[in-house]
Amino acid sequence: MSTDPAEASGTAQGPEQARRLSSARVLDVDPLLDDPKTRIVVCCGSGGVGKTTTAAALGLRAAERGRKVVVLTIDPAKRLAQSMGIDSLDNVPRRVKGTEGDGELHAMMLDMKRTFDEVVEAHADPARAAAILANPFYQSLSAGFAGTQEYMAMEKLGQLRARDEWDLIVVDTPPSRSALDFLDAPKRLGSFLDGRLIRLLTAPAKLGGRAGMAFLNVGMSMMTGTLGKLLGGQLLKDVQTFVAAMDTTFGGFRTRADATYKLLQAPGTAFLVVAAPERDALREAAYFVERLAAERMPLVGLVLNRVHDSGAGRLSAERALAAAENLEDPRIVDQGGGKAGLRNSPDAHGSSRSSAPETAAPAPEEGSPADTERSVDRLTAGLLRLHAERMRLLARERRTRDRFTARHPEVAMVEVPALPGDVHDLAGLRDIGDLLAAAERPERTEHI
Repeated sequence: MSTDPAEASGTAQGPEQARRLSSARVLDVDPLLDDPKTRIVVCCGSGGVGKTTTAAALGLRAAERGRKVVVLTIDPAKRLAQSMGIDSLDNVPRRVKGTEGDGELHAMMLDMKRTFDEVVEAHADPARAAAILANPFYQSLSAGFAGTQEYMAMEKLGQLRARDEWDLIVVDTPPSRSALDFLDAPKRLGSFLDGRLIRLLTAPAKLGGRAGMAFLNVGMSMMTGTLGKLLGGQLLKDVQTFVAAMDTTFGGFRTRADATYKLLQAPGTAFLVVAAPERDALREAAYFVERLAAERMPLVGLVLNRVHDSGAGRLSAERALAAAENLEDPRIVDQGGGKAGLRNSPDAHGSSRSSAPETAAPAPEEGSPADTERSVDRLTAGLLRLHAERMRLLARERRTRDRFTARHPEVAMVEVPALPGDVHDLAGLRDIGDLLAAAERPERTEHI
């Protein structure tokens, strides 16, 4: 059971805490989107906090304010396409119809394997590209090697930026626990392609056939010998063919990854961390903030999504519960005078009547005024209990948010209220954009 009084009662915050919240930095989104120097906005955060919706809403708002925008999502879910009125998204930007204003909005969803194929086709002659694309080892690598999705997200971002076709690129980062994995992916993939395992697998293959297997069995350790037996000569041959065909492409991977990495550090890039007012989500957000600072990535602020509020915040959880209990059983607080007299009358002292149980009041007849009044009381009590739970939720969210702002007071923040339903069309995305841009908003503490 919690000993935190704010959680137990949902009472109002003190004036000192209210002043601290009112002085917190507020993220102003419109100047960021309107600035022609802002060319890339990267939305990152843990899974399930609304990154895709936030990215789409920002893209729509920027487009309707006159910019030519492409939204790149890494999330394989179809929410973005559905909300933009598109049957499906693929690796090619598609124009979104129904936008207002002079700008344009395009959307696309990363196709990891297709992007990898495009890289091969662009950086190898036709014969070598065909050999790579048909290679079984390449097909396995491009379809599911750890880090490939994040690397290809970086690759696609670099391609989009190099074309210089859009004023603004909004990136919805991969749905992984650590949404900054895409910063490490080029290094991991490059290390794999240049690493000891590739050289180990390639060396025996270069010797060819039985000599290669003899080299594995005799010259390597027991573990390596076992690996060679499990993989077999055919895979070793596939790796040899793959490496021989890709020898000029490995350096290209690393070069482009380094260029994109520097692009993410450039002044024209802005990182937005998206979180929900929950302990785990804000713990991840704190990690993202610290990691971005360590990598010298330009963080502009935090979007705190799905924040709950109440128009009846002056009624605390404690008072709401007391009122509900009183309505459900009036004798807890309001005792009738006749009953009090029955218990305490001197005339009844020592009498057998004093120990006699009270006679229960007859139940009101159905449909009578008394029955209607009891029904209203029960309904009101239920609503009061729901309000108490709501106030406890608000108290938990405030405390969680305050811990984050105390740890990172330098991070500007904008809060987006929780909506009653999912966003499923452009109108919903437009509403989210309006909420994101509502920098001058009344403090929630004024209603609590």
